[in-house]
Amino acid sequence: MTLYRIAPALFVVLWSTGWIVAKYASPYADPLTFLSLRFTLAAVLFAVITVVSRAVWPSTRSGWLHAVFSGVLLHGVYLAGVWWAIDQGVPSSVSGLIAALQPLMTALAAPYIVGERLTGPQKLGVFLGFVGLAVAILPRLLALDAATLQIALVPLLVNVISMISVTAGTLYQKRHLQEGDLRAIATLQYVGGFLVVMPLALLCEPLQIDWTLEFVLAMGWSVFGLSLVSIMLLLYLIRRGQVSRAASLTYLVPPAVAVESWFLFSEEPTLPMIAGTVIVVIGVWLTNRKTRLVA
Repeated sequence: MTLYRIAPALFVVLWSTGWIVAKYASPYADPLTFLSLRFTLAAVLFAVITVVSRAVWPSTRSGWLHAVFSGVLLHGVYLAGVWWAIDQGVPSSVSGLIAALQPLMTALAAPYIVGERLTGPQKLGVFLGFVGLAVAILPRLLALDAATLQIALVPLLVNVISMISVTAGTLYQKRHLQEGDLRAIATLQYVGGFLVVMPLALLCEPLQIDWTLEFVLAMGWSVFGLSLVSIMLLLYLIRRGQVSRAASLTYLVPPAVAVESWFLFSEEPTLPMIAGTVIVVIGVWLTNRKTRLVA
């Protein structure tokens, strides 16, 4: 079994734990402070890996700038927005629904930016993915009262901006970073993420950390499981496959989080969540199966 075949499923499992870590670590550090330390450690780790393995750094200044700027979009603005919005009270179900718009935006923009066009079955897969997420999440969304939604307006807008940022970052990565060593690129991308979250943390948070075993475990998994392994898988998928196919994997993340929360936090999945998961799996299969692309 090749890496290309197992990478999508492995990425979904690893990436979905980010929501679990966010909930687990929230009592021990504010979100931007946590991300600042995470990006610092991840950048140092990737830099060491790059040097020890003698990977080649970008040979031009534009190559360095492209890598850093893609990190601003993929890590800095995206994660800062999502983590801050959730910390400010945006329900995870609402955040997941907003994230579901990413593959649709990617599919719409890809033909104009990177020259990709979806086939009919792939378009159907994208549509089914959104329908599946709506079935799984909308009941919880509709349960929120108007006052709660009004209070969460600014965080909701920030969450939308973060979704747009990761969509733009995925397309930017595909267009400008098809060449170059992924280890060096990842190092510079975490530098870009740090350049976003650290100033925001200085402005908005007291930068206090409760150095408990739980915090250390959460940070360790964030750096090694999420920042190292899952990001390398994502960069690999973006480079090897279509942008829209890589983006469609986000459909599976909210259902995966629900299953993990069931086992770890005793949050039993509802019937709509189960039905939505089935529809999502079908949509992802249609979007990712090998078909001849339209020129």
